[in-house]
Amino acid sequence: MHNAPDRGGPVQRWLGALLLSGCLAATAGAQPADPAPAALRLQVPSLDAPGGAPLMLDAWWYPSPAAGPAPAVLLLHGCGGMLDRQGQPSARMREYAAMLQREGWHALALDSLSVRGEKELCTQPLAVRRVTQVERRQDALGALQWLASRSDVMPDRLALLGWSHGGSAVLASQNRNHPAVESAAVHARVAVAFYPGCSAERQRGFRPVSDTLVLVGLADDWTPAAPCLALASEASPWVRVLGYEGAHHGFDSTAPVRHLASVPNGVRPGQGVHVGGQPVAREAAQRALLDALRRALAR
Repeated sequence: MHNAPDRGGPVQRWLGALLLSGCLAATAGAQPADPAPAALRLQVPSLDAPGGAPLMLDAWWYPSPAAGPAPAVLLLHGCGGMLDRQGQPSARMREYAAMLQREGWHALALDSLSVRGEKELCTQPLAVRRVTQVERRQDALGALQWLASRSDVMPDRLALLGWSHGGSAVLASQNRNHPAVESAAVHARVAVAFYPGCSAERQRGFRPVSDTLVLVGLADDWTPAAPCLALASEASPWVRVLGYEGAHHGFDSTAPVRHLASVPNGVRPGQGVHVGGQPVAREAAQRALLDALRRALAR
């Protein structure tokens, strides 16, 4: 199992916050989505155990094309849930699973909502949500243990990857100040969070178990960048933040930016939020993601 780096040992030091201007590579465009890779639907135990029995979560397993044991990446969806209208993994999940498979890695996309009777959380005020970061953390830690138990997975080459609410779950699953994380038998070797909410983990004090990359849009009016930049400064050198000028929430999408009036949370509660892609940020963030994973998951 991967142990957290010794803070006094000779490990690679990550930079603090780095701002990338949207004018870089101004002609870059979004890459077309990859075809959906083959996936196996299965169930994975959470550490959430109401009544003593582990809650079994729906999940989609995208196996590595490589022979022999391979690294694995756990994918955590945002507040919109993991499934599309046909009940299949969303286009984002399929795109990133294909990207990870091309690198020779397994991908496991985990659904934290369906078994709990929820389809989405985005339109729910924070105070009434039944699926919180407590449940998401239990789900992620349980899935990491499940991955480490597989004979086709390299147990010391695991990664966490999440978006928005799932990005916040990445941070919650990395923070040693949560007893469940501190005592977990399995940790991710590296974690990447796209536009997470950083305020809660910053207020708690963020002591990550491993290197953590946070990718944020500097125009995000749903989960603002400022708390993430502050978290990185306070948790340096283990947290690195890349911020993208002119990028809104969901900047790695290929959809145009739109206003969502139905979202009650955000920088201006009750006034909605903006969500949509920004081609320069999308391309740069995906490069940064792969670079971080390649360095951490190299054999």
